[in-house]
Amino acid sequence: MGSIGEQHDRSKVPPNTYDALIIGAGINGVAMLYHTLKLGMKVKILEAGDGVGGVWFWNRYPGARFDSESYSYGYSWSQEVLDEWDWTEHFSPQPQTEKYINFVVDKFNMRDQIQLHSRVTKATYRDADKRWTVEIDNGETFDTKFFITAVGPLNKPCMPKMDGIERFKGQWTHTARWPKEGLDYAGKRVAVIGTGATGVQTITEVAKTAGQLYVFQRRPNWCAPLHNSPISKEEMAKIRQRYPEIFKRCSQSIAGFMHTPDSRGTLEVTDEEREAFYEHLYASPGFGIWQGNFRDMLYDQDANNLLTEFMTKKIRGRVHDPKVAEKLIPTDHGCGALRMPMESGYYEVYNQPNVELIDNTPNPGGTPITTVTETGVQTTAKEYEVDIIIYATGFDAVTGAFNDIDIRGKAGRSLREYWKEGPHTYLGVSVEGFPNMLMVAGPHTSLGNIPRSCEFTILWLARLLDHMNKKGLGCIEATRQGVKNWTNHVKATGRDHLVNHADSWLTGINRNIEGRDRRVIMRYTGGAPEYREKCEEIEGRRYDTFAME
Repeated sequence: MGSIGEQHDRSKVPPNTYDALIIGAGINGVAMLYHTLKLGMKVKILEAGDGVGGVWFWNRYPGARFDSESYSYGYSWSQEVLDEWDWTEHFSPQPQTEKYINFVVDKFNMRDQIQLHSRVTKATYRDADKRWTVEIDNGETFDTKFFITAVGPLNKPCMPKMDGIERFKGQWTHTARWPKEGLDYAGKRVAVIGTGATGVQTITEVAKTAGQLYVFQRRPNWCAPLHNSPISKEEMAKIRQRYPEIFKRCSQSIAGFMHTPDSRGTLEVTDEEREAFYEHLYASPGFGIWQGNFRDMLYDQDANNLLTEFMTKKIRGRVHDPKVAEKLIPTDHGCGALRMPMESGYYEVYNQPNVELIDNTPNPGGTPITTVTETGVQTTAKEYEVDIIIYATGFDAVTGAFNDIDIRGKAGRSLREYWKEGPHTYLGVSVEGFPNMLMVAGPHTSLGNIPRSCEFTILWLARLLDHMNKKGLGCIEATRQGVKNWTNHVKATGRDHLVNHADSWLTGINRNIEGRDRRVIMRYTGGAPEYREKCEEIEGRRYDTFAME
């Protein structure tokens, strides 16, 4: 298959000229590279880091691992990879996942098409010749027909709004920028600020060897046991035989996980049956208690309240000090209304004598952080002197990585300004006024188990590019009406979902960032099957809802 575009004689193509540039060498960028190379395109990935892996390259903090089953996370499009790669744990740790992505890159000889140490700072559409100029942080520029983003929804770390961060004379890091050489916290006084998913994993590991661990909790979360375990060679052989069934099951679930909602309603069973079902889910591995619960748990507040009561009792039963237990129980959202952190002994950490929980909420009894000092963390009550500060304060999610790039479309239109009040997209893959800019894991797509959610999008985009090549089409753009219709549809389908009624990165809330203090639906919550159906319908009509030239 020939390359897309009119420049087929490579000897006459100027340097740094491409059919497509892909931004980001994470699990999605690597898959997009593979499929565009299969089309015969001249493609390159530009990656800010000094290695491939994306979120699994950057997030090397202690305890970092999957919360979706390993064998549901990998690529399904290569039988060779499925046959050759062995997962060693049901929920893979960060080093193995990073190794997996590198394994795929090398297996298909794609390393030469990946340029590391290349942070994209600017991308400008040229109206005159309908191409993009892309600039990286060292001033080098590239020319491309297609500008494809695979920057990931959790890419840009977010530091808290606190005075004095740079003043601290000890060691400090954000979990998403953990030093490659590691951090020696054994026997030391450590502060961890933040108790989201990364905080929960980090705290559980650091507590094992730290001399004194202070956990600064700004907002408690509902957490459930992960129940991780090793995978033997014999079990891996059985999993390999089940891959078709596993991927089919994921495709039928709402968010691409191996867990689908129970067909029963919460109040359609007896109290005893409901309690037994909750206990079964709580004792089972993975996201079942979140994604495999009663069908109405994430939509009906009364149903959600019953699960919340169950989880409250679990926290009180696992934490010995009743006062500490109460601090760990969320009061501003029901169970499952935020993405649920999975844990391996997290609550038991607070029974250890070397761990102290500091409530930084504005609630009665809370002591918010006022500043970071040269020697530690100052709250309204006292200063905690520490040797190391770990910021587990999350990300400027979904749109943050886009905003870090000065993306200019037709007539110099700024994407940053266009999305100032929230993203507007068509299918989450295209934006009106930004021709030939295509997004993988962009806002308004179905974001759940990322490889399962995005593999469909990547293959769909590859077929779109193939269609354009065969039809001699050089330019594609979302229409204004298409963007309006899709954005309204995203809002309508998410209206009754409890996730969209809570403050979190899923609803665009991040009070560490100016202007991110109101709810905006960031992803499609109508379910992955319905999302695929919408996209396949448009593909069946030869993409007639796009403007093409």
